[in-house]
Amino acid sequence: MHIELFKDKRYYSIGEVAKAFDVNASLIRFWDNEFDILKPKKNAKGNRMFTPEDITNLQLIYHLVKERGFTLEGAKTHLKEGQKKTLDKFDIIRKLETIRTQLTTIKNEL
Repeated sequence: MHIELFKDKRYYSIGEVAKAFDVNASLIRFWDNEFDILKPKKNAKGNRMFTPEDITNLQLIYHLVKERGFTLEGAKTHLKEGQKKTLDKFDIIRKLETIRTQLTTIKNEL
């Protein structure tokens, strides 16, 4: 995932989001319909525009479904029962992955 791209704008198109997650736009649309925590705005043409908060929620959904192998129902239940706890763990995992990447880069430069 190329999520570091999502730091400088207020809204992102579904194409930008799909590219960053390396998935089809149809999957993002499907998840939008399935998960209540996603609330993208729609412009005058009806195109979804995702906020940074939506991106964070999509990261969480991606992590549960694609990386941890949850079913959609399992992911929905998990999000409803412990969203704050899950988000905290998810943030820790992402930060640790960033640190590992930085350490690997430093190691390779030695």
